[in-house]
Amino acid sequence: MEFILESDNIQDYLKSDKYIDYHTKSIQHKTNELFAPLSVETDKIQAAFLFVRDEIKHSGDIDSERVTKNASAVLEYKEGICIAKSLLLAAILRYGGIPTGLCYQRLTRGDTPDTGHIIHGLNSVYLSNEKKWIRLDARGNKQNIDAQFLTHEEKIAFPIRVEYGEFDYPVIYASPHPLVMEALEKYINRRDYEYVISEI
Repeated sequence: MEFILESDNIQDYLKSDKYIDYHTKSIQHKTNELFAPLSVETDKIQAAFLFVRDEIKHSGDIDSERVTKNASAVLEYKEGICIAKSLLLAAILRYGGIPTGLCYQRLTRGDTPDTGHIIHGLNSVYLSNEKKWIRLDARGNKQNIDAQFLTHEEKIAFPIRVEYGEFDYPVIYASPHPLVMEALEKYINRRDYEYVISEI
């Protein structure tokens, strides 16, 4: 699939904002901790990816009601839904000087098309040495989900099933999609949020 950049200015994929809030000391401290022993860009990306994928729990996997709404809250509580975890990965990588965007998929809620659809959030990261963008999915692995950081191919949590009405949104967003964040801001219970938005 050919992806479309929301912005032609690479600096837009390095910005801090209210959601990707790497101006906070906690994000800066964690980034410095992760990146201190590393000098190679891909090693830094992998370290950040593995931290968010493995050390930050998906709220659904632990049956939590909490809705974390920005990167620093995800780091503080060590949990978030996919959308929130993508904010934290973006914050860490951006503070480390690595351009990172937000991507979305429309996925089936359950195992059959009649269960309806949800929006899933993941990231796209720019590899400067290879001059290309790759998608990473730090949602968190479990049975039947095995997302990995690979530079030569993509291995995300949820390959699209076209026959189920699923699809990838082609845009690599510099800022979180406003409809996604509007829903995230509105709800305080994770179980409510997961079924609110099915298209962007």
